[in-house]
Amino acid sequence: MVQIHASCVAIDGTALLLRGPSGAGKSDLALRLIDNGARLVADDRVDLIMDGQGGLTACCPHSIAGLMEVRGLGVLPVPALDAAPLGLIVDLGEDEQRLPDPGFEVIAGVAVARICLNPFHVSTPAKLRLAMAAFARGWPLVPGEASWRELVAATTQGGQA
Repeated sequence: MVQIHASCVAIDGTALLLRGPSGAGKSDLALRLIDNGARLVADDRVDLIMDGQGGLTACCPHSIAGLMEVRGLGVLPVPALDAAPLGLIVDLGEDEQRLPDPGFEVIAGVAVARICLNPFHVSTPAKLRLAMAAFARGWPLVPGEASWRELVAATTQGGQA
């Protein structure tokens, strides 16, 4: 098990890990996604567990299950899932690229697709819903580029990663 400082929501049953430093907008973006139909998995800390099929499952530590810090209101209960398979890492920051290269990160030996977005853009929840739909179909996030799965296969076969 690996514990990550992040927030995590599930869109259509697949987890999306929101990472960034304190104050980066993780919980704010998670709340906006939840308001648009996503489900909370964990806020502030996320446990990543090997699923036995070569993937990772995102879970919430028991002490904070179903709770979310809502800036200006406090820690409040939110309907949540116990766990969801991890599909995408989103690093939050202002350095969002117009047409980014597909990327991934290896966590506990598992390659996970990774993108960078500005959490405070109004369109970010919509961008993430589109990204998750593309991911679910195995489509590349940048037209004309290899999908992240092809990128991972080429990189790991070449001895990198």
